[in-house]
Amino acid sequence: MNTSYKQTITRGRYIMLSLCALVLMFNAGCTKNFEEYNTDPTGVPNKDVEVISLFKPIQSNIFHNYQTAQNLSADAYAGYMMSPTPFRTEYNLNYSMVDGWNSNGFKDMYTYVMFPLSRMAAAGAKTNNPDFWAVALILKVEAMHRITDKFGPIPYSKFGQSLLSSEYDSQEKVYNQFFLELDTAVNSLQTYVAANPAATPFASADLLFNGDYRKWIKFANSLRLRLAVRLSKVAPSVAQLQGEKAMANTGGLMTDPADDAAVAVTNGTSDLYMITKDWADNRLNASLTSYLTGFNDPRLPAYASPATDAAFAGQYIGIRIGINIPAKDDYATYATLNTSNTFTQLKAQQLMCAAESWFLKAEAGLRGWAGAGDPQTNYEKGIDVSMQQWGVNVGNYKADETSTQAAYQDPKNSANNSPALSTVKVKWNAGGTNEQKLEQVLTQKWLAVFPEGQEAWSEFRRTGYPKLFTVVNNKSAGTIDTQVQIRRLPYAQSEYNTNNKEVQNAIQLLGGPDNGGTRVWWDVNRANF
Repeated sequence: MNTSYKQTITRGRYIMLSLCALVLMFNAGCTKNFEEYNTDPTGVPNKDVEVISLFKPIQSNIFHNYQTAQNLSADAYAGYMMSPTPFRTEYNLNYSMVDGWNSNGFKDMYTYVMFPLSRMAAAGAKTNNPDFWAVALILKVEAMHRITDKFGPIPYSKFGQSLLSSEYDSQEKVYNQFFLELDTAVNSLQTYVAANPAATPFASADLLFNGDYRKWIKFANSLRLRLAVRLSKVAPSVAQLQGEKAMANTGGLMTDPADDAAVAVTNGTSDLYMITKDWADNRLNASLTSYLTGFNDPRLPAYASPATDAAFAGQYIGIRIGINIPAKDDYATYATLNTSNTFTQLKAQQLMCAAESWFLKAEAGLRGWAGAGDPQTNYEKGIDVSMQQWGVNVGNYKADETSTQAAYQDPKNSANNSPALSTVKVKWNAGGTNEQKLEQVLTQKWLAVFPEGQEAWSEFRRTGYPKLFTVVNNKSAGTIDTQVQIRRLPYAQSEYNTNNKEVQNAIQLLGGPDNGGTRVWWDVNRANF
């Protein structure tokens, strides 16, 4: 989303100069926007920024440059989507990394989230508007966990402290700060709500919850649980502590579709609609269609529109990742998002759904965390809530003990075919091992989290579930194992050019070469239990 907005200088011109100098390390285009950021549209210099005016752009820009920052990487790596467009012979979707695309996924969150948040802090929001600052911290964690999960170590704790370089933190340190920031946010909002139970001062700037702080608290708690579960293999004691804290908080978790966190469209067209309907650059991934059709999943027609190709019209056939696509017309007729009824032009873009919370609790229960409840109950509730979210009837879906993932057959090229990779069923396997139950939980969570590919890719890397088709053509020059699949995105060349010393330190923190085959901190190569 290329949202354009004008803002005024905060506490003197030197602050803007300092922050713009910092942003130059992430985005060479900062100077061209200097006057826009630095000038009041009335032409009268204003000493203080109105903190609330910064929020709508921050929320909208979590998905800035969505196509290149997420769709042509995480959405495809998650098994959700695949482009029919042969942008070039070697690109992200066959593991030949495109620096310009991945650069957007790195620098945009500094330009459009961290930078405005620094302005809020400079304007005194922490003390003058603690409820607004609490929301800002939640948005900060939501936006920046997506970046560290893509790349690994990132600049975070010392962002804005130097004009000459930007120091990277280890991912462990970043996650620890996330938890502290969520502590502050939840405590501040609960204090505010207790004192002002009917007040909604944030309503005019809220693109997620219409100013309802109680829902922001639920979102923060659920986000904490997401991040806690992410650490379950690398730092199990921290994961359990934070997960139990999330589940014990009196503000609760997201429980039903009314709690879903999704960013309202402000520029007239959602990103998904634009790249799918307007540009025809986005289609469904074969992995997604293989599970939806194999399970006879009621969400299939809500999520998807069938193929329009004359040879197989009406069938839900997706595109396998990393195949050879000679021309766009060859695969543009495959199954696509349902942009007519579901992912419409004004459909809010999902950050987190309530169904995810139930599946997180199901996994927490398998791990023995206090307050998680019964894994089967949470698993089945997650399915129910997802069906409610998409307006479909669950029917006998939860009782299906025979259906499995379908094999994939490409009607235009049998070289792209694959047998089914999983035999997991929908009905809860009460007698199964924790590993078998985890595959059930993660597969259904993956189906429920759609279309949020960044989260789905992270969970696939952490657990190996669901089992996804590999790329057909691996053009990574040996840096990415086809069977293991891609683990992260490499840092942008612009970072090497402007912040080289710190990037080299980041690679040391990463613990491996700066390529797509190196695992991030929480992505450890060990058993799930």
